[in-house]
Amino acid sequence: MSQVGGRRTRAVGIGDAFSSLRGNRPFQRLWLSNVFFFGGVWTQTLVLGWMAYEMTGSEFLVAVFTAARLAPMLLGPFAGALADRHDRVRLLMVACGWATVALSLVAAFATAGLLSYWGLVAGGLAIGLAQSPSQPARASLALTLVGPARLSNANALNALALNTTQIVGPSLGGLLIATIGAPGALWVSTLWYALSLLLIASLRGYGERAKTAPEPVLRMVVGGLRAIGRNRPAVAVLLVTLAANILLWPIYQSFMPVFAEEVLHLDARGLGLLLTCSGVGGLLGSLFIASLGDFRGKGALFVFGTATWGLLWAVFSSIQHAPTAFVVMTLVGLAGSAFGVLQTTLLLTTTEPAVHGRALGLQELAIGVMPLSTLVLGAIAERVGVGATTFVAALILVAFLLVLVLRVPALARLGAPVENPDGGSRAGDEDPSPDTRPHTEHPAS
Repeated sequence: MSQVGGRRTRAVGIGDAFSSLRGNRPFQRLWLSNVFFFGGVWTQTLVLGWMAYEMTGSEFLVAVFTAARLAPMLLGPFAGALADRHDRVRLLMVACGWATVALSLVAAFATAGLLSYWGLVAGGLAIGLAQSPSQPARASLALTLVGPARLSNANALNALALNTTQIVGPSLGGLLIATIGAPGALWVSTLWYALSLLLIASLRGYGERAKTAPEPVLRMVVGGLRAIGRNRPAVAVLLVTLAANILLWPIYQSFMPVFAEEVLHLDARGLGLLLTCSGVGGLLGSLFIASLGDFRGKGALFVFGTATWGLLWAVFSSIQHAPTAFVVMTLVGLAGSAFGVLQTTLLLTTTEPAVHGRALGLQELAIGVMPLSTLVLGAIAERVGVGATTFVAALILVAFLLVLVLRVPALARLGAPVENPDGGSRAGDEDPSPDTRPHTEHPAS
């Protein structure tokens, strides 16, 4: 401990990276539920995509399947309203149970040899209806369980879970296809969802909704849009999310095989290594942000990290030397973690608790534009090349960030530590503060 400007401060280190998990059994269960849920997501994403291509041999029909699976993200504002209106644990139980049943039906039809392509598309849509709209409830529940002072740490740990499963899930999916076949791989993925459901069920009593009067969902959506629209910092954070998902995330999601084969002359193993480098960078970045605790300058790190992420993509687009590409892609993942972790933290800390679900629903909607943007960027890349498309898109994102910060300077100043009434920071506390933990008969340990 030390004194700085009359306030007590505490040095942070790698031990602080897991502070939200220490002594907080409810958040431990939510985090483990996230690990199993995201593990199921990434495993079944690879397996179902592989099955779609095996059935059709058509890149376009694989894209149609992917679009159907991601389409429910466009329902984000309505899902957010439900998260504000209903008990969030019960909402997650319904969503996770739906995903478990939907995937088990797809697995059963595949095992019986009765699964058609359009049945696969319908199954992907059904799974997406559970997967994407549940995210507002999942993120807002984390805030309920850890409190504002540890929100950045908790979001970084959730990003750590996402990045880890993003590395392990596809690799596991490929291994399972090779050993027990695609239907068997789907049953394993179903098991991950079931384990996630059991952990969520153990949190009953912690998922109180925000204290708002019951009203129709559509009216809640409109009211939330108006409230958030008057909040310039929150709108600025959402605009950064929208710009990133229009300009750069489609490139990572769709164009990496093109870079690997046509630019870097890598085989499938090399492509896997390239994606692993990005995941490792994301892991390191998430761990670093988690270790900072409730730090000052979250907005500045968000803006600087996202701009650096864009510049690194511009550098990557011009590289033709594979070893250099591996290094740069690791740095891309590292810088991108500032965007991935802090967009949710800043959105929750700049909006009122009553509209947290709807704010996160708008974030989900901003992410949901990615399939459409992928088609547009794909058409451009076919004309001018994937490298030129990526280079220009990356610079547009950096220019957009510069203009946005000039128009909304408060964006870069967001993120002061949350204070206790006595003036001390809560970042070093061992348990969630009593005023942020919901009243419940269940013990927290």
